[in-house]
Amino acid sequence: MELITSAQRDELFRSFERDAFHLELRDDYGSPVEDTPYARWRRGEPDDYKWLDPWMSLMRRVAGEGKTVRRVRVVTEPHSQYVTWEHSLTHLNIEAGEDIRWLRRHQLPEGTTFPVQGNDWWLYDDRLLAVGHFDSEGRVLGSEIIEDPGIVSECVRLRDLFWVVAIPHTEYKP
Repeated sequence: MELITSAQRDELFRSFERDAFHLELRDDYGSPVEDTPYARWRRGEPDDYKWLDPWMSLMRRVAGEGKTVRRVRVVTEPHSQYVTWEHSLTHLNIEAGEDIRWLRRHQLPEGTTFPVQGNDWWLYDDRLLAVGHFDSEGRVLGSEIIEDPGIVSECVRLRDLFWVVAIPHTEYKP
């Protein structure tokens, strides 16, 4: 399986036409970009959020072009420390133009099965998937590009189902 880097995946935001959707299924992630800010947060230290600038600039540009970027975060309650931290930052994503909703893992629709081995994925314009692959510590190994219509349609179906039942960030009370 060939994987692209996170930077190569982010390049897909320059070419999609209308909608990008991210399904997040993990309660913990490991990212070199996040390691220091996350450690600061755990120690109760302030954050200037400069490390988020590249992503926020990209999201503002995409939203300014009239495109949508949406996420559903499927989370276990009570939250892991990582998800608690992530929740505290989500208002920044929303201010940059993303639309984020939360879905409690115990409230997943009955019989839910996940395609692509239960990995997270980005879906672009209902036609292309970038499926995240992670190591045992939650660090991103890369993304697999999938354009198979059957797999893509199953992800479109899950996106539509989860989007309706997930709770908008402003209404979600962990």
